[in-house]
Amino acid sequence: MAQDNKNIDKKSGFSSSNSTFYSKRRPIPLPPNTSLDITTFISSRPHHTTTAFIDATNDRHVSYSELWSTVDSLSFSLSSTWGVRKGHVILILSPNSLSFPLVCLSVMSLGALITTTNPLNTTREISKQIADSKPFLAFTTPELAPKLAGSGVPVILLGGEKGSFGNLKILTTLEEMLTTVKGERKEVRVKERVCQNDAAALLYSSGTTGESKGVVSSHRNMIAMVQTIIGRYRLDDEDQRNGNTFICTVPMFHIYGLVAFATGLLAAGATIVVLPKFEMNDLLLATSKYKVSYFPLVPPILVAMANHADHIKKNYDLSSLKHVLSGGAPLGKEVIEGFMEKFPNVVIMQGYGLTESTGIGATTDCLEESRRYGTAGLLSPSTEAKIVDPESGKALGVNQTGELWLRSHTVMKGYFNNHEATVSTLTSDGWLKTGDVCYFDEDGFLFVVDRLKELIKYKGYQVPPAELEALLLTHPEIADAAVIPFPDKNVGQFPMAYVVRKAGSNLSENEIMDFVAKQVAPYKRIRRVAFIDSVPKNASGKILRKDLIKMATSGSKL
Repeated sequence: MAQDNKNIDKKSGFSSSNSTFYSKRRPIPLPPNTSLDITTFISSRPHHTTTAFIDATNDRHVSYSELWSTVDSLSFSLSSTWGVRKGHVILILSPNSLSFPLVCLSVMSLGALITTTNPLNTTREISKQIADSKPFLAFTTPELAPKLAGSGVPVILLGGEKGSFGNLKILTTLEEMLTTVKGERKEVRVKERVCQNDAAALLYSSGTTGESKGVVSSHRNMIAMVQTIIGRYRLDDEDQRNGNTFICTVPMFHIYGLVAFATGLLAAGATIVVLPKFEMNDLLLATSKYKVSYFPLVPPILVAMANHADHIKKNYDLSSLKHVLSGGAPLGKEVIEGFMEKFPNVVIMQGYGLTESTGIGATTDCLEESRRYGTAGLLSPSTEAKIVDPESGKALGVNQTGELWLRSHTVMKGYFNNHEATVSTLTSDGWLKTGDVCYFDEDGFLFVVDRLKELIKYKGYQVPPAELEALLLTHPEIADAAVIPFPDKNVGQFPMAYVVRKAGSNLSENEIMDFVAKQVAPYKRIRRVAFIDSVPKNASGKILRKDLIKMATSGSKL
């Protein structure tokens, strides 16, 4: 990214000539070869360890040579036998597993797009994504296959046998595909040319409006993200090459899990321990057994570790642990110092990013930076930012609060088949409007103050209030509804609903919560309901959520 070096303040990174904040971190160059896909970029890098993945559930180890051989075989089968071509969308519905990165790397190597969905999502939620993305085929597990019933999408099973799954069209299993290729492969696959600017992934995000949209990330976006990861952990340094074992508890369907743990860390030759889901005991046992040096978590888990430190240190060997990687919300002084008191040899690192920025935005890369309490960190390498007044559109300066705009090589191509949403979120000169209200201090640290986009963060998951409000309004006894984030020390925030009942209705709190729970993923469930005579709104009809949040947290009435 070009910089106007004449007027950049070295302390804050702010340029007075164009009201832009520039990253203070060392720039990260992109590979000069424009005809490069993310898989080839990763596989062509030197690998400093033998083991790529470890399945913590069965102790299976996958070496780097086995990984790339399998990716090549699967790519060949997808293209030669099943007709996968550049531009096709391939869905994966699966918990974390060794199969997940194999599928993603193979699909993207062909120039096809990988799209992921949360295994906790309901059939209704998955059907909406399928209707939008129109996948050519899908990979899923036997347990999750029923959620694709009626979709019309051909399915390849991850594990198990083809069997009978109602009206699902089961093509084959992953194991059969790989066995067939090894037994019959005779010709060399001719790959379609894939460029850095081509689309690689289609991940669904609530964006800045609360409505789920497909975020199109390019190979360049992902390569830039991988380069940033390697630089952040100094994984290219000679003294950092040993003991780089990461544990993956974050979901691989999420941008962070996909780009970092399912793909990106492989570029540095790291070993990744895979857990199918988060369970504290499993996480700690695997950390002890496999000498894990890094693991990601969300703030409530970090708090739980600090609160139960004596039990943890007595029953688990965490001597190998060097870093915890926290995301989802900035950590306050009490949390950071409480954790450091109990685990003095573990460094806390934090991060801020969006699906639309391929998980990149700002980070704290050492304890000193994390002790700038409440910060999201310094801008990521090769990243520019603006703070913009939402009303006037004027770019602001240091210690002034407005909407954060980002520009970098990691900013998405746009929203899938949604021109209106794309032009309202991306400017013509490449700025991403994040929807987050922020400011930069005099040393260039980013602070997130509020969210214009009003998303609820439940255990790190994003819950759009608008989606739950629309669902509530389908209930025959609800006249109006508003959903707000209710603060909770264990989960961060949970959805709370304010409901206006129709005349004569005696609809109860439990009936409303049950109505929603049957139709959404568990993390989206409403966990508190209050009844009001009317939902407060401004003159244009926008819900005054701040008034409701104040009322809910203070216990007062409107």
